[in-house]
Amino acid sequence: MPAVSTQPTAAPATRLDPTETLLAAGLLATLALWLVSWTIYTCALPTALFAVAPILVFAGSLLARRTFVTVLRDPAVRALLLAQLLLSAWCFGWLSLVASYSGGGWAADWFEHWERARFFLDHGPLDHRFLGSYAVPARPPLVNVLTAAFLALTRDDFARYQLISTFLASLVFLPAALLARRLSPPSPSLRVIALLAVFFAVNPLFVQNATFAWTKLPATACVLAALYFFLRAHDPAPPRVAPLLFAASLALALLAHYSAGPAAVVLALAWLALGWRRRRDPSWWRTTFTAALVGALILAPWFVWSLAHYGAAGTFLSNSSVQSPDARTGNQLFKILLNLRDTLVPHFLRPLDGALIAQRNPWGAARDWFFQLYQLNLPLAFGSVAACALACELFRTVRAAAPAARRGWTLALAALVLLSVAVQGERDHWGLTHICLQSLVLLGLAFLAARWPTLGGRWRLAIIVGATFDFLAGIALHFAAQSFALDRWFAAAGADPAATYTGYNASAFMNLAAKIQHHLAFIADLTPFPPALALIFLAVILGVMIARARAAAP
Repeated sequence: MPAVSTQPTAAPATRLDPTETLLAAGLLATLALWLVSWTIYTCALPTALFAVAPILVFAGSLLARRTFVTVLRDPAVRALLLAQLLLSAWCFGWLSLVASYSGGGWAADWFEHWERARFFLDHGPLDHRFLGSYAVPARPPLVNVLTAAFLALTRDDFARYQLISTFLASLVFLPAALLARRLSPPSPSLRVIALLAVFFAVNPLFVQNATFAWTKLPATACVLAALYFFLRAHDPAPPRVAPLLFAASLALALLAHYSAGPAAVVLALAWLALGWRRRRDPSWWRTTFTAALVGALILAPWFVWSLAHYGAAGTFLSNSSVQSPDARTGNQLFKILLNLRDTLVPHFLRPLDGALIAQRNPWGAARDWFFQLYQLNLPLAFGSVAACALACELFRTVRAAAPAARRGWTLALAALVLLSVAVQGERDHWGLTHICLQSLVLLGLAFLAARWPTLGGRWRLAIIVGATFDFLAGIALHFAAQSFALDRWFAAAGADPAATYTGYNASAFMNLAAKIQHHLAFIADLTPFPPALALIFLAVILGVMIARARAAAP
């Protein structure tokens, strides 16, 4: 299976290269923040101590400053950090335009995670029900606890919560870029990093998720990191820490969001399948058990605490996928097959009840039509043309691979898609890509960026045209709706503003009502600059990213 991943890293196989060291340092910092912050919460220590966690991690990094200085001298690390900085700034720019969340049926999740961060920061009561329904164990706590720690360093208002959430979400680029470099034939280059940043910047699924305050992209980041170290562990003479980093990444992914579950199952089974030929080798068993122990120790603080306070049923059966009435009634196999069809087939190619996105506002209707495609349909989540180019390049690559690798990767990807759909308890007529398959979408973009040099000129032009359309229909239109800009620009003289706000679908109105009811100030409400300045800022950022992608030497 790993043979299809092509090239090992450029550094000696037995040690991590500088970019891998950077990723490993990020994972270890996340782990340290989690353990310190969780200890503060579970021991009911003063809230002010949450601020200690980031400070301790920063102090620890100072102890390893010589290593960091060495790592920062590496050109690939500098290119990676600059691309990450630009992409995070890009996401912040779009976030500054969001006056109220909207898009398809997305409602209330952002407020639940804001409540959860405040719950851990303020040591809320254990019987609290988020949104009046969900118990504490319904969602894993890692990202909410980390957000609480960062909020403790500053004011715990919603605008800062938005900034922290978007920053953490944008970090998914780091492991994706390492995967893209690994997949680059015949050897990794700096150009693939800059190119992937552009691919992410114009991909609606990524930008929409990065600016919506929830925890799926941090989980996706850990899944991609786990995949990278999984592949690294199967290189000839791999680093001894690679299996441990693989296990740690999977555990952190599960603590970030349970949507990482299908990927964790597939990667764990792949590890056992690839190692089965070494089942008589004691060293393989030692490595496997050590990695499993690392993962279990990382998961233990949360699950032991939850079992002690909520029991097995409260811990494992409170998630919304399990609690859904659809999860306990009807033909489950038939439901899974229908959900799979609706995830793979765009909504405009099948009959569908459009009540979810029905609305009077024409801008909202157009936005939601595209939003439901880019978020919920798996092929179009890659991009309108990128999906076709990716399919062709995958077919060409897999056809040239060894039969065993071809079977392994085909089985793994098929299992991931099927399992990601099967674990959803509800029947969803629109599709389920945005729940558990974001890691697959971003991995596909990394693969396409890596294979850019091998694509023909016509394919490249088609992808650029398609990405331009996706950007306009999935990003520009989306944030125009979230900022109510089009409504202001094209409103008739004397039009009632209330009619504008109530003209969007029910989910959008629910989000706006929650913002008003709880007196939440968004970044858009506090930004002293006019939206035009934000658009100029975004244009400059995109121009710099494109210029870097064009100028970087292959």
